[in-house]
Amino acid sequence: MTALLLLLPASALASTPFDGTWKVNLESIQVSGKPILEEIKDGMYTCSSCVPSFTVKADGTDQPTPVHNLRDHIAIKVINPTTVEYTEKKDGKITSVSRLTVSGDGNKITQVFTSYTTDKPLKGEVTEKRVAPAAAGAHAVSAAWMQDRMPEFSEAAKLVVLQSTDNGLKMTWYGRVTDAKFDGKEYATQNDPDHTLVTLKKLSERQFEERDKREGQIFDILMWTVSPDGKTITNVDEDPRHGTKTSMTLDKQ
Repeated sequence: MTALLLLLPASALASTPFDGTWKVNLESIQVSGKPILEEIKDGMYTCSSCVPSFTVKADGTDQPTPVHNLRDHIAIKVINPTTVEYTEKKDGKITSVSRLTVSGDGNKITQVFTSYTTDKPLKGEVTEKRVAPAAAGAHAVSAAWMQDRMPEFSEAAKLVVLQSTDNGLKMTWYGRVTDAKFDGKEYATQNDPDHTLVTLKKLSERQFEERDKREGQIFDILMWTVSPDGKTITNVDEDPRHGTKTSMTLDKQ
């Protein structure tokens, strides 16, 4: 047994507070910052909070949008006065489908979505609260919304596996794998249609910073902090492009 252990790399024998399988606590998710701004009026859809913003016909047909890794067209289909369906495509293939339904009092919107950008479709539900009224004559989904809760999310997609390596960390989520060093260099995420480049910086034995770059821009700055008892991780994600901050906790399994 001793001889076999000597054949293992030192990193395989070491364990850090980051190591393990962690599960997102959906109840802990909190979002702050700038709201989502969108409007459907006079047969047109405008997303003012998108980067860059755009306006297309809301007639259910594929409309060209500013191109990014996961979308080059969108179809906005008005189902009824309180429900709209969005279908996004890239290179002719559907990347996501979302159905948004506004509550009877008009103060909450529920989005049921399916993403096809992973090996297995990722499904979930998000609720948002209205923070500004819709313009006169606009569809009920219009105006400003701030994410409130995420009551549903694919079970497997709640899990993140962190594994220490030699001066680095291997992160696995829903088939996507990032094997990066704490050296400030960019490392590509495998099996990722978004082509994310990740940079890691270790701040202490229980905390590290992750920066995600896509299309030449920083999309996310994440701070991962393990609690003193090692049972939870607090993840704070700042999105500098949209001006939002999302925090959540993950429980060790």
